[in-house]
Amino acid sequence: MISKKLSAAINAQINAELWSSYLYLSMSNWCQSANYEGMAHWFRLQAREEQDHADIFSRYLVQQGDKVILQPINAVPNEWGSPVDLFIDALRHEEKVSKLIAQLMKMAVQEEDFTTQSRLLYFIDEQVEEEDSFRTIVAELQQIGACECGCGLRMLDDKLHQRAN
Repeated sequence: MISKKLSAAINAQINAELWSSYLYLSMSNWCQSANYEGMAHWFRLQAREEQDHADIFSRYLVQQGDKVILQPINAVPNEWGSPVDLFIDALRHEEKVSKLIAQLMKMAVQEEDFTTQSRLLYFIDEQVEEEDSFRTIVAELQQIGACECGCGLRMLDDKLHQRAN
């Protein structure tokens, strides 16, 4: 059985995952309104992935005989200056999420909760992939910034539209 302290922290993480989904949905909407269809598609899928993460945490708490307590989701930003600003914000957000997951792991280790540690390993690995993905896109956008024709941005937008999940 999971401790009340760790359960409360996982419930907070569920809220953080849902906030992430909300953030990425906002980013998708910004991209859509700026006519970046590929980026909009990419962020919509990212929003769904964050919902899936919240669901994994929720199911885990129930499997541990505990309750999921959903809290209100705070407002998210709705405006960005450029695609590079958008992806830099998203990268910074993923770095924060990585720290949150690390804190959960630290707590699980301190409590010698090996079951929760096992579940959290998935998220630790996932965060490495998430940060790498965002870092790669930020680097590509920064390289494109030197090109004045705008064709590189359209090519990247088309590439991001190919994301399948």
